[in-house]
Amino acid sequence: MDTNDTQIEEGQDFLSPEGYKELGKRLEVFKSTRRLEIAERLEYAKSLGDLSENAEYSEAKEEQMINEAEIIKLEGLLARAKVVKHKKGDTVTIGSVVECQKKGDGIVTFTLVGREEANPSSGKISNKSPIGQAFLGSKKNETVLVSTPKGKVEYLIIDIA
Repeated sequence: MDTNDTQIEEGQDFLSPEGYKELGKRLEVFKSTRRLEIAERLEYAKSLGDLSENAEYSEAKEEQMINEAEIIKLEGLLARAKVVKHKKGDTVTIGSVVECQKKGDGIVTFTLVGREEANPSSGKISNKSPIGQAFLGSKKNETVLVSTPKGKVEYLIIDIA
């Protein structure tokens, strides 16, 4: 579903157009390449004889179950996800690149994304995380108070792109 509307609904998954495309590619790998590899392993294991005591067969069946579960998960996610095309504005929304300063610390830049694209080590923060929830709807030059396990932390929003 394509939209520029970033209204947050409970349980809603958000993806950037790039994230949607990447997850689609990942799904195709699980449906084609991985399925074929597992099928080949199963055939080989069957050729070894007695399946009741065949560790290779058991491992391949387990891998097949995991692969199929991942396919179901990705298909569901892609079907219900709201694709957000970010427009630069003065309010933090999903897709915003936020430059801010943590009180008593240096300047930090992060991109607010849906939970499936979150990767804090590369600066992608989930809208479901404490910092993501606190920043949503905030504006440039506002101070945002984030509740963390170590207490409350203040951030000053310097820029929103």
